[in-house]
Amino acid sequence: MYLEHYGLRKAPFEMTPDPAFLYLGESHREGLATLVYAIQSGKGFAMLTGEVGTGKTTLLNALLGRLDAKTAAAYVFNPKLDTLDFFKILFEELEIGGGCATKADYLLSLNRFLIDRHEKDEPTLLILDEAQNLSTELLEEIRLLSNLETASSKLIQIVLVGQPELAEILSRPELRQLRQRISLRHNLRPFDRAETADYIAQRLVRAGYVGPPLFRANALRVVFDRTRGIPRLINALCDSSLLLGYSRYRSMLEAALVREAADDLMLDGGAAPAAEVCPASSKRRWFGLRR
Repeated sequence: MYLEHYGLRKAPFEMTPDPAFLYLGESHREGLATLVYAIQSGKGFAMLTGEVGTGKTTLLNALLGRLDAKTAAAYVFNPKLDTLDFFKILFEELEIGGGCATKADYLLSLNRFLIDRHEKDEPTLLILDEAQNLSTELLEEIRLLSNLETASSKLIQIVLVGQPELAEILSRPELRQLRQRISLRHNLRPFDRAETADYIAQRLVRAGYVGPPLFRANALRVVFDRTRGIPRLINALCDSSLLLGYSRYRSMLEAALVREAADDLMLDGGAAPAAEVCPASSKRRWFGLRR
């Protein structure tokens, strides 16, 4: 709606993890390096945590894009599964043929598949997103997958990804064996003030913007203060600010305008869950193009 007004080729602040807009802050670079090292060195288990909206999914997409062609990756993002459903999805993701009626059948087939890949020097990766919602029973089943190994290496690399409460869940006594097997961990933090400004500038440039800074320095300060550097909230606030600026024929965005957009989104600088941010509903009152 506002693209032509600002001279943009595409929307710069979409919520989807478009690789063309990939931006890695310091914590994101460290997290990506940790996961790549964990996989390449055959560590078995690694864990990535981060608050809602900090970019875990974006980081996972970047990780998958860096895997070589020999690596088979299963990405499971539905944690509300029983054991057999989990194995069905795992087999579908890894393209393992043949039907299995029991958990024992699944494990035997999976072991044969992994040994065959290991003998051909082809790594296998399992990523479990939203792992804080996995049941204790399924977490134990996942731990047992790490028993699939040779005398010198693990047959499957497993990455647990979730919100910070995942670490609290794994601290439970009944999960101590799984906790002890996690050799590498990284907690993803939001952007700092400078990274927030760089993130916004980069996305605008990649969307085709040319010209003087679209967000004044005081507007960027408001963006950081109201979002606390959480990428998903930055996207929501910048998108809404651009729409509000368009509705008022502004070619440059000031702090007051961004502050108004933040108020509409109920972003007060606290740790509001991203689910509470609804740019689409907030935009409705701007379609009248007020001066």
